[in-house]
Amino acid sequence: MTVTIRQIGPCLAGEVEGIDMRQPLNPDEVAAVHAGMDKYAVLVFHNQFIDDEQQLAFTRSLGEIELALHTGLRAADEYRLPTTFADVSNLDQHNRPMARDDRRRLFSIGNRLWHSDSSFKAVPAKYSLLHARSVPSKGGNTEFADMRAAYDALDDETKEICENLVCEHSQIYSRQQIGFFDLTDEERERFKPVRQVLVRTHPVTGRKSLYLASHAGAIVGWPVPEARAFLRDLIEHATQREFVYSHKWAVGDLVMWDNRQTMHRGRPFPAHEARDVRRTTLAGDAPTVAQAEAA
Repeated sequence: MTVTIRQIGPCLAGEVEGIDMRQPLNPDEVAAVHAGMDKYAVLVFHNQFIDDEQQLAFTRSLGEIELALHTGLRAADEYRLPTTFADVSNLDQHNRPMARDDRRRLFSIGNRLWHSDSSFKAVPAKYSLLHARSVPSKGGNTEFADMRAAYDALDDETKEICENLVCEHSQIYSRQQIGFFDLTDEERERFKPVRQVLVRTHPVTGRKSLYLASHAGAIVGWPVPEARAFLRDLIEHATQREFVYSHKWAVGDLVMWDNRQTMHRGRPFPAHEARDVRRTTLAGDAPTVAQAEAA
């Protein structure tokens, strides 16, 4: 079957037909998916009733997997999924919804802020692939913001200011925004800030994007209050409705996005209902600062 992609968002998101993730991808299908990601930055695949191994196989056909290590507050004996998956569900290791005051759940509420996956790592993620196994009765949408369009819409003066800035990213910064300060010394060390450029250039298309996230809490060389106010203004600009696609989940949906060109956030849903969504992630190529210096 021929792979076709139809635009479904105002300035990003394409709906894919002609891919069956239960079967291995051939080279033409791999090329079509990558080309779709370069163009749309968000791809939606419906009716993919796959298991963990099939999701892993599909992901690995597109590149190297980033392991989900040391990114949340689950202890080693509390993992529900192998580290080839990021468990972004609200379920504990016994597949039960976490209590409302569980610190693991409260930490994960930070995912409701606009962010880019793994921007708090020295080598940030390339693609994320999120598959829905169960969804709540209401809410739980995921929203995506097109950071290419957001960059294009900036005035020339702001583009010039942003061009050579380097930000510091950490989950400490994003969790502070929701009032979560309950971190151990070990966790604070694990989440210590890393540096990322504020403007990224796509290696295939050459388009520039703002590289923003709630994890960004400082700009190198700037006073912190001024930096945070500036970054907040940029996020407000980048998440205007004309730049945003909102995905309403159905069981079997797999949504794939390019973290280099988008931000996203999860929306609230009833705390007592299960939301089982499993993310595989493609590793990035290199630190963004090193990439910028080499360009």
